[in-house]
Amino acid sequence: MEFTLNVWRQKNAASKGFFETYKIENISDDMSFLEMIDVLNDQLILEGKEPITFDHDCREGICGMCSMYINGRPHGPKKATTTCQLHMREFNDGDIITIEPWRASSFPVIKDLMVDRSSFDRIIQAGGYVSVNTSGNTMDANAIPVAKEDADAAFAAATCIGCGACVAACKNASAMLFTSAKIAQLSYLPQGKTERQERAINMITQMDEEGFGNCTNTQACSAVCPKEIGHHHISNMNAEYFKASLTAKK
Repeated sequence: MEFTLNVWRQKNAASKGFFETYKIENISDDMSFLEMIDVLNDQLILEGKEPITFDHDCREGICGMCSMYINGRPHGPKKATTTCQLHMREFNDGDIITIEPWRASSFPVIKDLMVDRSSFDRIIQAGGYVSVNTSGNTMDANAIPVAKEDADAAFAAATCIGCGACVAACKNASAMLFTSAKIAQLSYLPQGKTERQERAINMITQMDEEGFGNCTNTQACSAVCPKEIGHHHISNMNAEYFKASLTAKK
């Protein structure tokens, strides 16, 4: 297979970016999208040109680092699939493919297709954890009864990999799907209920401080989420925040 690739090149967040066009041939349809970029980078290095910078780690659809816009859609054309798990057989021989980084002020470009998503880390640091007393003998986690329905709901929310596709797809660059999933995965469990109200206030406050936009319920976020995180988490998070705010004012 052969393709024409329009790839976004940008030295850093302060530099002006531009598209650069490359031709690539002899691509197997079994290659992943990232493997195809590896081949392109090998080609560029042999030509004495600078390779394309992009983010990746596990290449198993778990880490969320392989974030990029492909033909106008986060992670590409296949639903519920990360870029690293997208295979070239999803494209037609001779296709023109446009590749861009996430575009959001809270995700500044580091270089080319790599963006800084540390704003997500700071939201987690604000409250995406449970505090446990580790002095003396601690109780085994499996000694705390958890209803299967709650355990399943928590696990479904916890499948969020923090890739940022929700932010990239949202016209307001909102991080509410990510934040609501991280709040939900703990609020369903008994271990997370002690700090439930404080967590909602702190994480949402941090999300706003990072400059993410608000949700206007277009549901573009859940439509492109590679882990199919449900949009209902956002309304649940809003309810959590409202109740927590009432309590905090007393």
